[in-house]
Amino acid sequence: FTQKSVKEIISRSMTAPYFPVEFHQLAAQIAFHDVCDDSFELGSIRVTPINLNHPNQGLGYKFTEDGKSFVFLTDNELMFNHAGGGEYVDYARFSEGADLLIHDAEYTDDQYKNTKGWGHSVYTDALRLALEARVGQFGLFHHNQERTDKELDRIVDDCRRRVEQEKSKLRCFAATPGADIAL
Repeated sequence: FTQKSVKEIISRSMTAPYFPVEFHQLAAQIAFHDVCDDSFELGSIRVTPINLNHPNQGLGYKFTEDGKSFVFLTDNELMFNHAGGGEYVDYARFSEGADLLIHDAEYTDDQYKNTKGWGHSVYTDALRLALEARVGQFGLFHHNQERTDKELDRIVDDCRRRVEQEKSKLRCFAATPGADIAL
């Protein structure tokens, strides 16, 4: 959910000086639909939404096709409940057995002390979710913009050590733009 309709958000972003063509000038026929709480089909893909824990709300999704599933939960604070968001157990059930989970993993424990309630998760909480939900692959997402590549590598290495300690086969990696991930 957003505070405004998708049509209003797009219309406002398509005004000078941000965009050279105004929304009402588009020749295309664009249909806007209200967000639904129910699963729906998009071609051969089943799309299932879930409300996220974020101060501005939002939706996460599970995409299922040909017996494979991908769960995308960004801007989701696992250990703090925002209005309209779910409980940790809801996200664990939602992600259960997914082939791939991409989840918000913005903070370390130290950073979270100062950012609790901002709508983002500690990477170890997101990893715990991936392990408890028994997903096949876990991509850390929504990286802190002040984090260096070396710091991110240390976080991924820490996740991999924890996965090994749990004797899990979970594959853990940092999600990056343009990456191809096989399910």
